[in-house]
Amino acid sequence: MYTDGRKLFPIKVKNRKEPVALMDLLVLLIQMMHQNQKSAQNANTTQRDSFAPANLVMEVLRMLCGRKECATECLYRNVIIDSLLFPISTWLKDDQMLVTCVETVLINTADILARIASTDRGLSLLLFGENNKHAASNCPSAAQLIAEFTKRLLDGELPPLASTEPSTALKGAFIFVCRQMYNTCEGLDVLMPYGLHESISKAWKKACSLSERTPTPVAGNESGATAQELQNTMVLEEMLLDNLLNFAATPKGLLLLQQTGALNECVIYMFSRFTKKLQVSKCEKFGYGVMVTQVAATAPGIVALQSSGFIKALVMELWSVLECGRDDARMINPKPTPVEPIDRSCQKSFLALVNLLSSFYAVYELIGGMPLPNKSAYSLREVPTSIVDLIDRLIIMNSNAKIHSLFNYEHSHMFGVRLLSVMCCNLDILLLLESQYHVSEILLNAQKENVRESLENPGDFIIDGLSVERNQILVRMNLIGGPSERVLPPRVLQKGNDPFRWPLFSSYPLPKCYLREPLKKPSVKQDNELSKLLKNLEMQTDWLESCKKQFCRIMKSKPDILKGSILAELLEKFVGHFADNPSDCFFRPYEVSDSGVKRLSLSPIQHLGVKIVVRYGKFLGLLKDDSDQELANLLKHCERFVKQQQIIISSSLHCLQGGYVGHDWFASTAFLIMSGDGERTLRFLQQFSSLLVSAFLWLPRLHASIHLSVQNAESGIHPVYSCTAYYIEMLLKIEVPLVFSAFRMSGFTPSQICQHWLSQCFWNYLNWTEIGHYIAVCVILGPDYQVYMCIALLKHLEQEILHHMQTQDLQVFLKEEAIHGFQVSSYLDFMENLEHSYRATILTEMENIKS
Repeated sequence: MYTDGRKLFPIKVKNRKEPVALMDLLVLLIQMMHQNQKSAQNANTTQRDSFAPANLVMEVLRMLCGRKECATECLYRNVIIDSLLFPISTWLKDDQMLVTCVETVLINTADILARIASTDRGLSLLLFGENNKHAASNCPSAAQLIAEFTKRLLDGELPPLASTEPSTALKGAFIFVCRQMYNTCEGLDVLMPYGLHESISKAWKKACSLSERTPTPVAGNESGATAQELQNTMVLEEMLLDNLLNFAATPKGLLLLQQTGALNECVIYMFSRFTKKLQVSKCEKFGYGVMVTQVAATAPGIVALQSSGFIKALVMELWSVLECGRDDARMINPKPTPVEPIDRSCQKSFLALVNLLSSFYAVYELIGGMPLPNKSAYSLREVPTSIVDLIDRLIIMNSNAKIHSLFNYEHSHMFGVRLLSVMCCNLDILLLLESQYHVSEILLNAQKENVRESLENPGDFIIDGLSVERNQILVRMNLIGGPSERVLPPRVLQKGNDPFRWPLFSSYPLPKCYLREPLKKPSVKQDNELSKLLKNLEMQTDWLESCKKQFCRIMKSKPDILKGSILAELLEKFVGHFADNPSDCFFRPYEVSDSGVKRLSLSPIQHLGVKIVVRYGKFLGLLKDDSDQELANLLKHCERFVKQQQIIISSSLHCLQGGYVGHDWFASTAFLIMSGDGERTLRFLQQFSSLLVSAFLWLPRLHASIHLSVQNAESGIHPVYSCTAYYIEMLLKIEVPLVFSAFRMSGFTPSQICQHWLSQCFWNYLNWTEIGHYIAVCVILGPDYQVYMCIALLKHLEQEILHHMQTQDLQVFLKEEAIHGFQVSSYLDFMENLEHSYRATILTEMENIKS
């Protein structure tokens, strides 16, 4: 266990030529444990004996696992893992004669393997071997052996040990080892071919049916054995459900869990443990925060959370903190007035709601098409139980009845307004709230009522926390732009005679001080190198690699020339070349036809989206005043295209009841790149729709698509989440481990924020030039650059992420703040290095989304 003790090795021993190394001693101990004949013959007696060799060895190994340094020196070696796995590999070969250990020793071995797998170094050893690389030989890794053994154990395909069937404890022990691996992205990648989620799901369903068939024990009717059987079956059922739940730790694992049909039951089980404040497992340092966030990022996940009672419990707990206070606290003095907008007492509830309501798909499932109660009177004892109730009572304060129903009006309404601010950072959620509840109109009316009744200055606004916060949201909702393209007022007051220098307003348009001068339409002179690149694109053979190299060279040396009409021409030529080459066409392209398109109508969300896009386009100098109809017609064509290649799905999910429910941000981005030319954009999208990259840049492209397997289409989980976000998490852990750890400690996930960024094409987070470069890099260099782009962004934000993890507002920072100082060209070398290391894996997986 200690450094000086390990220095004693190797030791010379009598009657042995070779000195005994430390590894030799450990292997000998493990072999002694496995070959303990007495244990095999009389398990019950010896296992109670604390001095039995097997028990002594297990105690030593557990002690070594508990200390990082000695575990690294002593256990994290191929020879140790091979020794531990000897009985498993022997059993897999059906060579039962060589296996002399009892089940208890196998269970203890699994315990040691689980402890090893719970550390990053140990996990890497099991997955890839000691050199952190796949073995050049065809021998399976330790993880693959364990997965194969566990699968055959669950499926009943192994010979019985000592003439008995494998026990529940043995199955549970080895599933737990696998769980320590498949609840990480790199582990799931290695274990996925074994289909453990299906085996565990089948075993769980079998256990459920057994417990249903077992008769209820009756007193005096020899009920002892039956009661014990029922207890064992229930333990097995719960154990399998617990391990199945842990697939939800990663985006792709969540998709696999959803496909087993057990997601609802797993979330109910998680909620039951969550309410008891239990940890995920003995090897986990944190609770269920990350898993809840992962589940809440998808439509089926949020529905499962709602049906389990999790959201109701969260809302009621928040209400008790905001409005009620503790029942057992004696009220001697009044509660102090909170100084911070979000008081420490409700900070945890605030962040939990931010995690739940960050994804548009989740919010749409919870409130889509649902009217507000808007009651004429509210009882003081009436407690909200849903997100719609919460919006009604804390955010949409459009009646005196709602105001008078709150004990702490300013504090509670401020909580609601701050929550609204974070939600509206997702443009699709903003459009949903605006189209259903007319949020901006209600906020403007509240500002109008917040004026001083004075004869001298009748129009003066009262400046307080709420009016300043509403002012910030109203500007945020009306303006679109990256870090240097829009001006957002502060939400804090300054000391002195003039605490808030920004003008408040109660009607649109915004005061001029919030508006930057419209940008002139970018006009860039044709560069010689760029002209050469465009000319090379006209060649039909051996053009691709040389053009990519030339594009990268221009991006690094002269990124400013790649914008405006030049960027549009470059994208058109590249996409045209790919689309004309059958080997590059991944999907059946969109069939353009004008018949019937004019009869289509856009959803309220799309209508409001058109106004936002045109307003932004005018500011950029790319659109004219009459571009609304042109964009609306383009979106109708896109909507028709989605329906052309959409399967009919019978699903309870609201987002799958028809066409794509959000705004089409990629089509809108393409429209601006093409300077508002609808026909040109339509031609571009028609060709673009045949390429693999369209599946990941253009989210509506694969909405309930015929190109996905039926299971994937019905899941309601987009490949941008289950594939792109999955590999973002995997690479982030390897390339920027501090950022990955910061996310875990905050109970937030990189997949959720990246899904948010990608779904709206980085609008409001990057300047327009960088958005164009992001599109160009993904189209020209490959769809896997979408993953590398997000890794580069998170690396760029590393110091801010670490800071806000400590201040416990990481979620709010990443949602509300634009990404300052980021340039795609500055990180292109970094992204190219990621491509060299990971392209083979990521691109192959992206291509596998097809049915």
